[in-house]
Amino acid sequence: MSLLDRLADAHIEAAAERGEFDNLEGAGKPLPRDDARDVPPELRAGYRLLKNAGYVPPEIEAWREIRDIEDLLRSARSDDDPAQRLRRRLRWLETRLRETRRGRALLADPHYANAVRDRLTQDSDPKP
Repeated sequence: MSLLDRLADAHIEAAAERGEFDNLEGAGKPLPRDDARDVPPELRAGYRLLKNAGYVPPEIEAWREIRDIEDLLRSARSDDDPAQRLRRRLRWLETRLRETRRGRALLADPHYANAVRDRLTQDSDPKP
């Protein structure tokens, strides 16, 4: 055990003897689940920093949007134009997530991704 570890232990023991840890909120309860347990240790600090700053990974944003679209589609008339646009957006999001999970870079190129998105979200009327 290093000198620093021994000093830290001594300070913790002294604080415990003084009762500084008595009546702490959450005492006797399990620790909160660590969301970063699957993140490599060298990346955890950055992960927590981004999380605390409100950054949400694109995949999570896509899943949230899918959930919102599905909620909207449940209350929409199936034959109206907004519902058709929502379905196209839903298909595009699902395709993007599927390709991301497969590790493919199908939609990694922004020009290609924009072309796919535009194609799937354009009006269903064919252009002359």
